[in-house]
Amino acid sequence: MDILLRLLIAVGFALLVTAVAALVLHLVFRGLGRRERWAAALSRRTKHPVRTMLLVASLWTAFATSVPDTDASPWRDPVSHGFLVATLGVGTWLACELAVFLESLGLHRYRVDVPDNRVARRVRTQVLILRRVTVAVLVIIGVGAILLTFPGVEAAGASVLASAGLISVIAGLAAQSTLGNVIAGMQLAFSGSIRVDDVVVVETQWGRIEEITLTYVVVHLWDDRRMVLPSTYFTSTPFENWTRTNSELLGAVEFDLDWRVSPAEMRKELDRVLETSTIWDRRTKVLQVTDAVGGLVRVRILVTAPDAGGLFDLRCYVREEMVDWLQRTHPDALPVQRVQLAEETTPTRRRTRSSEGDSSLFGDGDERGALFTGPVQTAHIPPSER
Repeated sequence: MDILLRLLIAVGFALLVTAVAALVLHLVFRGLGRRERWAAALSRRTKHPVRTMLLVASLWTAFATSVPDTDASPWRDPVSHGFLVATLGVGTWLACELAVFLESLGLHRYRVDVPDNRVARRVRTQVLILRRVTVAVLVIIGVGAILLTFPGVEAAGASVLASAGLISVIAGLAAQSTLGNVIAGMQLAFSGSIRVDDVVVVETQWGRIEEITLTYVVVHLWDDRRMVLPSTYFTSTPFENWTRTNSELLGAVEFDLDWRVSPAEMRKELDRVLETSTIWDRRTKVLQVTDAVGGLVRVRILVTAPDAGGLFDLRCYVREEMVDWLQRTHPDALPVQRVQLAEETTPTRRRTRSSEGDSSLFGDGDERGALFTGPVQTAHIPPSER
């Protein structure tokens, strides 16, 4: 009865100490957070694991000091082992949160809300991959530390290591595709072939890279669908990356018009349309006649925009304005199909029949024909011709 009373008093005191310590830490970090942004971010990130760690440590200390290590308390060792496992688990949680905080703190130096954010997007992609790897490693270490607290695991360690070779071969064959995706994910993160927010064209669909993990990549398509592709897709299949070096793009608008169209007047109208546009970045504006066959003239307009979305809108705007201008001012330039009805004509005079030798390349008496079709001399060849 005395042990139970001491335990209850110790637990109550431990809860009081935990509450006071949590309140002090909260006030300290709130004061720092008013001056430093990192303090507020650290408080938000580590608030729950720190409080849980304080609670577990206080309860463990209260239990160890109030329950004597005697034969009268055989349940002391299992409970102490439970507190040890809980401490290791909460410590792993706290270590993961600290690692995520430090990586997020490094990302604040690189802004992605600026026009030239290629370096920032590359760093962000690499940090996100490293964050997942770091958390995975810490969890594995934490689970390993917890397992090593059990006496049976230490005894079985030698036999496990002895069969590690066979197990690794079997696991490698069973998880070949998974391991390939993990390696491909690491390669994507550090090769720079794609980054978060890159504009890509995959499977004839264009969108932005929304997320890169160790095993798959999520592409946010232009119509708000998500395409999930394995990491090995981007290391084994050709794809288009429109923002590999910069986000500026050049696009084409094509028209099939009648031969009576005036390219010079179309250029004047194109200048007027682009001057009224807020999307055009003033880098390129070209109007060219690229083809003139089949009764039609193909006119191609090239324009540039600061990004993929702007280029799509600019192309639609230019196409709409030019079609409206053609309908209003040059209806004769709209494409038409001409059909000519030919009158019956008198039969032509019979053509003189050609002989077979008129079109022969290797004819009789021709030196070339003798060279390629004549008999091949194999005897009595002069020494000078051998």
